[in-house]
Amino acid sequence: MQREDDPMDELQAVIGYRFRRPLYLKQALTHTSCANEAHAGHAGSNERLEFLGDAVLELVSSEYFYREKPELPEGSLTKLRASFVCEPALAYCAEQIPLNPYLYLGKGEEQTGGRMRASILSDAMEAVIGAIYLDGGYREAREFIYRFILNDIEGKQYFYDAKTILQEELQKNGEADISYRLLSEEGPDHQKTFTSAVFLEETELARGSAGSKKRAEQNAAYAALKALKIVTG
Repeated sequence: MQREDDPMDELQAVIGYRFRRPLYLKQALTHTSCANEAHAGHAGSNERLEFLGDAVLELVSSEYFYREKPELPEGSLTKLRASFVCEPALAYCAEQIPLNPYLYLGKGEEQTGGRMRASILSDAMEAVIGAIYLDGGYREAREFIYRFILNDIEGKQYFYDAKTILQEELQKNGEADISYRLLSEEGPDHQKTFTSAVFLEETELARGSAGSKKRAEQNAAYAALKALKIVTG
């Protein structure tokens, strides 16, 4: 379902790029569920733009980490890049813009919480990259990626992979018996909020909430990192 006012001008101002061919942006935001309802199939959805954007993102992020992290070997560069181009990371970046209000979804997806679904947001983020690349070239696509995905590298690294980092930090002190427990599950099926806590043995370290169990655990781990003063901010 598209927004009635179709505010593509508003979104272009937010992302800092003005499309010469605005239809590219609209297609980048069109989920297959909406395209199918309009009988447009894959030609009207963002699937092909997502395919292109994925390739551009991999190249830009590879170049960025190669230049910015000269001390890292190939394996570490691959792991670092993966943490920034994975579905949860891209979905988070899409929420921060935010892309959610501008998505074109079918009625079923709209009613079942598709506007907040990580897979849909991640795909839309890659599709927007593909659209910018087609419309303005590599430099403009790279600028978008730098601004919305590769910004605040150190802070995002902690946020994206907080569970792993917390485990490693506690292991340094000989403490590794941590676990995560789901404390509550609230809201309708299409818009649930999960709250989880991270425990060191039987001591609760912190809590986190999110629209998925996995993200709630990551948020709890990140809150624990801040509580233990491993990260600040």
